Amino acid sequence: MFKSPELPDCVYKNLPVFVCPSCPTPNHTVHLSNLDDQKFLRFSIKYLYIFEKSVAAETLKDALSRVLVHYYPFAGRVRARAAASGDRKLEIDCNGEGAVFAEADVDLSVEEFVEFAKKPNRSLRKLMYRVDAPGFLDIPPLVIQVTNLRCGGMILCTAINHCVCDGIGSSQFLHAWAHLCQSNSTNIPIQPFHSRHVLGPRIPPQVTFPHPEFTTTENSNSQTGPNIYSYLQSQPLIPSSITFSPTQILHLKRQCGPSLKCTTFEALASHTWRCWVKSLGLPLSVTVKLLFSVSFRSRPLNPLPQGYYGNGFVLACAEAKVKELVAAPPPHNLHHGVRLVQRAKSTVAIDGYVQSVVDLLEDESVRTDLSASLVISQWSKLGLEELDFGGGKPVHMGPLTSDVYCLFLPVVGDSDGVKVLVSMPESVVGKFEFYMTEFSGVVENAGDAKNHYGVDNLKIISV
Repeated sequence: MFKSPELPDCVYKNLPVFVCPSCPTPNHTVHLSNLDDQKFLRFSIKYLYIFEKSVAAETLKDALSRVLVHYYPFAGRVRARAAASGDRKLEIDCNGEGAVFAEADVDLSVEEFVEFAKKPNRSLRKLMYRVDAPGFLDIPPLVIQVTNLRCGGMILCTAINHCVCDGIGSSQFLHAWAHLCQSNSTNIPIQPFHSRHVLGPRIPPQVTFPHPEFTTTENSNSQTGPNIYSYLQSQPLIPSSITFSPTQILHLKRQCGPSLKCTTFEALASHTWRCWVKSLGLPLSVTVKLLFSVSFRSRPLNPLPQGYYGNGFVLACAEAKVKELVAAPPPHNLHHGVRLVQRAKSTVAIDGYVQSVVDLLEDESVRTDLSASLVISQWSKLGLEELDFGGGKPVHMGPLTSDVYCLFLPVVGDSDGVKVLVSMPESVVGKFEFYMTEFSGVVENAGDAKNHYGVDNLKIISV
């Protein structure tokens, strides 16, 4: 059994190739929306899949070339508009240059790798081909690596530019690719909608709601409180991965009492926010925020067109003083946090709110306020774990890496379970895991949290 703390190196027999659309595609420019263009999203969504049975690389590449006919912007290049246009907004040059496809081997079995991947590990980055580029915008929007295992299984890693699509859009694309792997047809279940004009700003922009989830460059520079985000980025971070079973989730929701009905996300988001704040030992007077993505694709009055794969979400913002989250005894603190999450969700649902965000982002000095925020992204309801390229569904699905952003991940084989993944400073990760699991008396897939409970609170100063 594989016991090393780090993955062996991948062996590349050939250089990566560019996979281009299988037939000519429109050669034009897609202007990205203000929601796509956010600095907050200038990174790649990196998925990691493990399959017991491999699919031939030629089959994957052939299907990819056919799906890129439909999703031809993925074969283009993201760039900033020419300075002469008066702004530096992003656009996609749909030039058909192709997606990067790399193939490698690694001396591991599926069983060994699944065991290794249960806990996030920085060496998993070896499984994604590193494109040599001077900056993020110089990397093709779609990079794929297939790594063959010695037992006949395979690892599939994808890096998808978040400015081009969101989680729902990436899932839509991956399922279309998988569909064509099992069919010689050129038809896909959902036709993509490419244009982003449906999320264009009003002229002139009209910001009609308060937006505490944002700040401006000027306000960021004059901030007087603790910059928790900068502090976290300066620390050695350890990934914490905790799986919540349906029974534990039900137990957590019941702590809100019969007077407050809540969803799994609302209960788990409130609980995670409180535990994150409590483990960092922040001053009770500090205001902290919880930012979480809310899709507006199916809003009643103005839904997005079917197949829209761009960023179709905004960040809801709950905020509170630290003392409101941690000083009250359980279950009152959870109850209060859930109400704040529900209030933030309901605000996003008000007619005109999304358009107000789009208009606000016309101001290029506006930034997502990460200074004292926990950001949660929900992957657990995107159908990512259902992907099948012809060899069966994955035995493991998750992100390639972990960051200070928190992910709610699907649990393969348990549609009602949720895995919470977030990176924390090494000095407090054990305390965080203890707080996350103490409500049930069970520590599942967490470290030896109780042994770390005595770690002193962090002293965070303004950075």
